[in-house]
Amino acid sequence: MHDERRRIEERVERLQNQRIKPAIYAATVPFEVTAWQAPGEPVSFDEAAAAPYEPFAMGTPWGPPWGTTWFRMRGVVPAEFAGRRVEAVIDLGFVGDWPGNQAEALVHLTDGTPLKAVNPLNQYVRIADPATGGEQIDYLVEAASNPDILADNFSKTTLLGDVLTAGDQPIYTFKRADIAVLDENVWHLDLDIEVLRELMVELGEHDPRRHEIAHALDRAMDLLDLDDIAGSAAAVREALAPVLAKPAHASAHVISGVGHAHIDSAWLWPIRETKRKTSRTFSNATSLAEEYDEFIFACSQAQQYEWVRDNYPKVWARIQESVKKGQWAPVGGMWVEADGNLPGGEAVARQFIHGKRFFIEHFGIETKGVWLPDSFGYNAAYPQLAKLAGNDWFLTQKISWNQTNKFPHHTFWWEGIDGTRIFTHFPPVDTYNARFSGAEMSRAVRNYQEKGAATRSLAPFGWGDGGGGPTREIMERARRLKDLEGSPKVEVEHPDAFFAKARAEYEDAPVWVGELYLELHRATYTSQARTKQGNRRSEHKLREAELWATTAALHAPGYSYPHKHLDRLWKTVLLHQFHDILPGSSIAWVHREAEAEYARVAEELEALTAEAVAALGGGGTRVFNTSPFDRAEVVRGPGGDPVYVEVPANGSAPLEDARPDEPVTVTGRVLDNGLVRVEVAEDGTLTSVRDLRAGREVLAGTGNLLRLHTDLPNYWDAWDVDKHYKNRYTDLLDADSVTVVDTDPLLGSIKVTRSFGQGSTLTQTITVRAGSPRIDFETDIDWHEAEKFLKAGFPVDIRAPHSSAEIAYGHVQRATHTNTSWEAARFEVSGHRWVHLAEPGYGVAVINDSTYGHDVTRTVREDGGTTTSVHLSLVRAPRIPDPGADQGRHRFTYSLLPGAGIEDAVAEGYALNLPLRVADAAGAPQPVVSVDGEGVTVEAVKLADDASGDVVVRLYESGGGRARGVLRTGFPLAGAEITDLLERPLEPAEFDARTGVPVELRPFQVLTLRLRRGAGS
Repeated sequence: MHDERRRIEERVERLQNQRIKPAIYAATVPFEVTAWQAPGEPVSFDEAAAAPYEPFAMGTPWGPPWGTTWFRMRGVVPAEFAGRRVEAVIDLGFVGDWPGNQAEALVHLTDGTPLKAVNPLNQYVRIADPATGGEQIDYLVEAASNPDILADNFSKTTLLGDVLTAGDQPIYTFKRADIAVLDENVWHLDLDIEVLRELMVELGEHDPRRHEIAHALDRAMDLLDLDDIAGSAAAVREALAPVLAKPAHASAHVISGVGHAHIDSAWLWPIRETKRKTSRTFSNATSLAEEYDEFIFACSQAQQYEWVRDNYPKVWARIQESVKKGQWAPVGGMWVEADGNLPGGEAVARQFIHGKRFFIEHFGIETKGVWLPDSFGYNAAYPQLAKLAGNDWFLTQKISWNQTNKFPHHTFWWEGIDGTRIFTHFPPVDTYNARFSGAEMSRAVRNYQEKGAATRSLAPFGWGDGGGGPTREIMERARRLKDLEGSPKVEVEHPDAFFAKARAEYEDAPVWVGELYLELHRATYTSQARTKQGNRRSEHKLREAELWATTAALHAPGYSYPHKHLDRLWKTVLLHQFHDILPGSSIAWVHREAEAEYARVAEELEALTAEAVAALGGGGTRVFNTSPFDRAEVVRGPGGDPVYVEVPANGSAPLEDARPDEPVTVTGRVLDNGLVRVEVAEDGTLTSVRDLRAGREVLAGTGNLLRLHTDLPNYWDAWDVDKHYKNRYTDLLDADSVTVVDTDPLLGSIKVTRSFGQGSTLTQTITVRAGSPRIDFETDIDWHEAEKFLKAGFPVDIRAPHSSAEIAYGHVQRATHTNTSWEAARFEVSGHRWVHLAEPGYGVAVINDSTYGHDVTRTVREDGGTTTSVHLSLVRAPRIPDPGADQGRHRFTYSLLPGAGIEDAVAEGYALNLPLRVADAAGAPQPVVSVDGEGVTVEAVKLADDASGDVVVRLYESGGGRARGVLRTGFPLAGAEITDLLERPLEPAEFDARTGVPVELRPFQVLTLRLRRGAGS
């Protein structure tokens, strides 16, 4: 037989695209359309319904960037459409090949009831099935003219990313608004052909099934009457039925399809637009559920549900009904799909607490899995925190984007830093926007790493980010692929069902230990520094407000714990931890608003803390320590003078000068406090840091070397830093001035100012304080660079086989060598408050108050010694998607801590991020809780969320070893129990009303205690 594949494939493709698809809608009549351009921000339905509308013709430009145009569409179903399925078909002028991030609309009835959204690949609204003819149609369509930020594939900068700079010229041209008859025979024929054609081209050249499908399609096309597509469609379908009916092989891979619409809570649009995107997509999902009984829609992010509940109550009611029917699956159990690296441990816990509680309260459903398909790597505390929140499984997708190494598993047990394991799956389809194309199905099978041991994977299907979610076409594909020879089998089902089946067949899945590091998007640890600083400050201010509010609630008569206020502020911070806000990868509008929100949060938290402290009584001056460690350090009193104070952990002390053993001396450019001696060069760098306690030089080169790198990644400017950034740089060695500014016995400071680049300036105050080996670098930058990356380097004389960096509730170790491609790929990594380097007997920590990115390298010197260098990533200057990213003022502090063990790094990390508070207060009560025993660290102190008055304390082991201690209370203790993160009891805790609660923790274990107050508290 001759090989006629090319002829057949080209024939089928042309007939499908040029004859069959145009015949899907058999007859159309246009709507009568009028329009009203809403001024400024979006308006309510009632305001839009009362607005004056003007005639509007198809082919007319409409919609300035970020504008809202309301269209009124009126019409009557013609009598000749009776007995057929009739739909409204609306094309707003969709552009490009991405169904999200462009124009979209929500169609309402005149009473305000949302019907369904209109999106690029989902342009219809059902009118009647079957129609009777004569139906009166009157729609109000809220159309958003969101600009296509990706129009140039991220190759050009754009001012469209902020309403303040986007302009006011129309950017879309309305193409179509019709009442149309859907010819269901032709529509189904199109889908039959598409599924078979896509399957055919994925099969092997010598696969008999490929040739069988080709010849079946060829014969079927002979039956297609080109002059009467509709009339011949049924015969063509009948001819194709046998080849569509052949069952899949017994060993065929099984794909669990889960309806999904990945909607970024902000990204290339502002938060206000996400509120509308969710309503549109959720309207589509509930509408689709009415047509397909087997449809299951999995949706995460409690925040998005809350937006719909508050702004679109009728859509919310439909969601609740779909949940009851089992067609809507709340998943994820987090407030938002947060960044996986940057949020602190307590913030990750609160993501689960607030997310899971929302679903329990509103749907009576406790979610069982973590749904995080699109975060940029995942810290190794997740398994424990997920399990403590009651989760059994974890799903993500993004690791498939690795730049260098292919992750070796798709289904596995993920083991966290404490030893907790959670069953985890990476869909081998390599997308969270699947549509069941032949290419996707083939890729899922080909890509699947567990062949021979397991047989199933998951595929989230549907268009995201405003694309409208799952479509009827995708559901029809799933039906045809349910049991089709040559293809994997597709089952549409709840993700819980998939994970139960996957675990049952693969209980002995392999284990991956430690972080899930994404070998891409490494610049998200640094981009948009003010957003990151806002998060860090907010997390610590929330801790502070909760601690002192708890103290006041226990000891200040008449004080009321601000449950609702703190709840609202936590949710604001959690929202901004979304994986395109906190990482710095959103448009200018998003980050402008984020900075304003963080400022508001800081102001409100400052007021809450001040109110709580004031409630404890005035009449003196005290120092308040929110850190879980005792502190002896220099603080400035009300008049600005430095005072050396000693303050207990989680407690307070009078502002009394305790005078350390050694004063600070400043001789020339040398700072000395008897613990460390710091020599500052003429150019403002450090030439020596001498640890006087250990009798050793810390530096093995120029210290605090500021290096300005050229930074143009291959793609995704705000997301990526590629390895070649290291090859071109300028060291900032020209100082405008180096001046001694403080010579007090309690502190000595030298100020260094620099000018560089395109008008940027940098001022650093290098400070040594009495009683502390910590050297602070208070930094003020006015930054005006473009496509640059600023780092601060500390080469230390330590042979460290690995670095340790703080993460959520613990730390991870990373090799300092590059023996394998896995280590080499970690050329930029994340950490929280500190990174630590050590050799047996000696260590050094670099601490920060707002940055996350860093790198660690090592070299061997000619004298045989080893230099291990830490380079903190301070600020970047990407231009896409925000051309003004990071421009302007930045203020932050980082520190060098010589002679530090891990416990010192932990304590000083807290200290730098939780400054001592000086306030008017008289005698203060004992700390709410205190701990006897090393390694047991108090992370959160608060009142229970159920307003019972119980005290909730979250502890963890912070050093990486076993810890034992006793938790003592500053109030009468009547009972104690161990709870999960949601403060639900797990088991009673041993306690003694006089001595407290004994605590024993394994390495990095997180423990939540609920303490019942006794009489008199």
